[in-house]
Amino acid sequence: PGLSVAQVPVAEGKSVQQTVELLTRKLELLGAEKQGTFCVDCETYHTAASTLSSQGQTGKLMYVMHNSEYPLSCFALFENGPCLVADANFDILMVKLKGFFQNAKANKIESRGTRYQYCDFLVKVGTVTMGPSARGISVEVEYCPCVIANDCWNLLMEFMQSFMGSHTPGIPSVFSTKHDSVYSPADTMVQYMELFNKIRKQQQVPVAGIR
Repeated sequence: PGLSVAQVPVAEGKSVQQTVELLTRKLELLGAEKQGTFCVDCETYHTAASTLSSQGQTGKLMYVMHNSEYPLSCFALFENGPCLVADANFDILMVKLKGFFQNAKANKIESRGTRYQYCDFLVKVGTVTMGPSARGISVEVEYCPCVIANDCWNLLMEFMQSFMGSHTPGIPSVFSTKHDSVYSPADTMVQYMELFNKIRKQQQVPVAGIR
């Protein structure tokens, strides 16, 4: 399916939660119906110091992610590719590999919220949290009938403008590298990883509107 994951900024003078409510209200006014909830989470692992050679090698970050849409899968991604799709037991393997990869627990980040169905579109509006605090808003929009992402980008864009207005995102980088190939769940996870990393970096400066 053609799919876009984007960040929506917090509305002027509003909290994260109030902005999420504004978005979901717009969706409901369009006629979208609630279809349960979703959660995407991401844990960061860094190369253990003991495995880096004395030649001053830099450690690599690996992101281990889960998505409630794919309950039997676990995704392991490196920042500039590749993406490994494994079964859910992969988490147990990571515990065994702690001599090589260490979990940066403080960096766990997740997005959870409500799924909406509108005609052939599936929309997920999520609150992105790190630790106890809400750090941002994610919107995932999927056009279900289409498997070649580039074929439906204009349609996706038009639909997103109907409730995201000026915050409608540009074409995801994942699309431009895929051209006419079939969209896969791994492409969704790459988009979430990029979104989460963007939100993490933004947290290094104070953010207005989040109390």
